[in-house]
Amino acid sequence: MTVTVAPTDPDLLRDRFDAALAAFLSERGPGRPDDGTGEVHAVLRRFVLAGGKRLRPLFCYWGWRAFGGPDGTPIVVAAAALELFHAFALIHDDILDRSDRRRGRPTVHRVFADRHAGAGWHGDPEAYGRQAALLCGDLCATWSGQMFHGCGLDPERLRRGHTLLARMRAEVIAGEYLDVAAAAGDGSVESALAVVRLKTARYTVTRPVQVGAALAGADPDVVAALAGFGDPLGDAFQLRDDLLGVFGDPAVTGKSNLDDLREGKPTVLLALARAASGPAGVARLRALVGDPDLDPAGAAEVRGIVTASGARAAVERMIRSRADAALAALDALPLAEPARVALADLAARAVDRRR
Repeated sequence: MTVTVAPTDPDLLRDRFDAALAAFLSERGPGRPDDGTGEVHAVLRRFVLAGGKRLRPLFCYWGWRAFGGPDGTPIVVAAAALELFHAFALIHDDILDRSDRRRGRPTVHRVFADRHAGAGWHGDPEAYGRQAALLCGDLCATWSGQMFHGCGLDPERLRRGHTLLARMRAEVIAGEYLDVAAAAGDGSVESALAVVRLKTARYTVTRPVQVGAALAGADPDVVAALAGFGDPLGDAFQLRDDLLGVFGDPAVTGKSNLDDLREGKPTVLLALARAASGPAGVARLRALVGDPDLDPAGAAEVRGIVTASGARAAVERMIRSRADAALAALDALPLAEPARVALADLAARAVDRRR
């Protein structure tokens, strides 16, 4: 019996991205077994290859195919390089958020802290974990650029793509700063939405699909127009992530549904809940959200307040309206098939998160 795999099958592409990442990481192994960096490489290899949706490489790949780029190893490698930048962002974000779980496993700083404690070394295990993970994240950012520029595409194509990659890197760091600032700021819906756009939306969808299109030689005006698809879809993706951070099942999401609440993460969800709750509800949110020792009972109380305020339903409506806007923009773009179908399917997967 012959099994035919659809050309838009994301699982097949994920396997190819992972193979490219595994090959690149193998080439970056320590120069000598005793040079002291073997542990760093081992931890990063496990972290990068331990699953993930590979959305950013997928959007980049289909951005390339949408404008006549052929399937082949160079675009698979170029797209996979975005996953290394994503690893940088996740590692640093987990440090800032003090998260202990990622994709169902200990975060990078937690791995190093536990190893320090287990070995009985001098100093503070938590500080060691943060310091080691910070350097690991920096290394992933460096490797991302090396992998992208070594993908095999011609220099002019890479120049066009790199312009957008540089913009994406600056936006992510700016968004991370705004996230830190928002935690100490007014907690408004507007500030939370600004973080969503820069920290996640642009680098999850908009820039990856634009990078692929630019690499393929798409007209600059059309590349710019892809933001009409990517920006609202990226917003919807992060809004869904914020809902899952509070209401998600850790067995499904691979991360705690307490971390965002314990950190007091300034999400649109919580901003809406504070704005729509009465004085008693606001007081309880103020007391519970941001408490590093928040327990499951306290988290359940927060969820009850958020739901009763209408904030959960409001965020669901925001997700749907933005997803609809993204698909309408996609329909208006001059895209080749099967890329149009593949991008529409990716949009559904990014918003649903159960597919």
